Amino acid sequence: MTLKELSAYIAVEFQKTYGRAPRFIAAAPGRVNVIGEHTDYNDGFVLPMAIEFYTIMAADKRLDGAGVVTLRSTSQPDAATIDLSQTINPATPKWGNYPRGVFAGFQARGVNPGGLDVLVHSTVPLGSGLSSSAALEVCTATLIEAVTGKAIDPVEKALLAQKAEHDFANVPCGIMDQFISALGREGHLLLLDCRTRQTELVPMSDPSVALLIINTNVKHELSGGEYAERRAQCEEAARNLGVKSFRDCTPEKLEQGRGKLSEVVYRRARHVIGEIERTVHAAEGIRASSWPSVGNLMYASHSSLRDDYEVSCKELDIVVEIAEDIGRTGGVYGCRMTGGGFGGCCVALVKADAVASITQKIASEYKAKTGIEAAIFSSRPAAGATIIKG
Repeated sequence: MTLKELSAYIAVEFQKTYGRAPRFIAAAPGRVNVIGEHTDYNDGFVLPMAIEFYTIMAADKRLDGAGVVTLRSTSQPDAATIDLSQTINPATPKWGNYPRGVFAGFQARGVNPGGLDVLVHSTVPLGSGLSSSAALEVCTATLIEAVTGKAIDPVEKALLAQKAEHDFANVPCGIMDQFISALGREGHLLLLDCRTRQTELVPMSDPSVALLIINTNVKHELSGGEYAERRAQCEEAARNLGVKSFRDCTPEKLEQGRGKLSEVVYRRARHVIGEIERTVHAAEGIRASSWPSVGNLMYASHSSLRDDYEVSCKELDIVVEIAEDIGRTGGVYGCRMTGGGFGGCCVALVKADAVASITQKIASEYKAKTGIEAAIFSSRPAAGATIIKG
């Protein structure tokens, strides 16, 4: 559904739920990371894109004047409540902790929206690595802006949402997801410098290309500690190479210091240092509409994530192999795993007029090779958080 259609839908559902029309409607998108994986905690660059899938919230002031927020969801059976007269803490149901954390962030700033009746709806696929949690957090912040009439700086809003996830959901996420949801702009990707937090909009207005997101519908349960282990390996490599982070390290410096690193730690460093370079070059290629070169960088990113960082899995690799077999003549420029790894999604840069045929071919071949149905959809770069009514 378009934002306009979503807005009409949530207004009708709010009326059914609360018996009156909503006074405020806000939305925030999910995202896909086009390139720049496991670079965020190494002070590198990431290049995410807001997707045309949103969390949307409708709200009205409570009729009884009580300073309590009631949050209901179209997908969750239990309502969440927040008493604004008390210090806000995590509680049940768990899904309510994401908005609770955001309300707490505004509470700490002395901003009180007053009691509200709220309805939440989301088209961002849950648990697929497309940042449904960040969309919910940023949407909540945008709704509070609409209710109070007090806009905050988008960067501050993104950081407030990130803190909500850290403190209320106990997820030590980076800054990418909230930044793209808050700062995204239609027709643009966002080049984010994770060291300085500076952002640059990268136009992607060429109608001849689109991004295809392929959800493998697989998430491998691991023994635990894989991400922490890789983060520690990166820190070890940087320390042994005498740099604060990989942002300050070139491929040449890595090769010079290779003798100071174990083979595994060397490969981890090689991925991150190469991925930082690939991300910057991909942004340049997108600005120039140089799609074959961008596609090659995406394939190189996947190979590095598979072989050096070792966070891919059989299903992700199969999707990329199918994309490579379709090739440029079939409309695929490049494909890579996206997100933390071990399952989740791939992202492919494709010719817009070949989306239907590529989708059909990937879906059928992936099913034949894995026995699993993939969920596949295309998206153009979407708008970031927005107040629709308020």
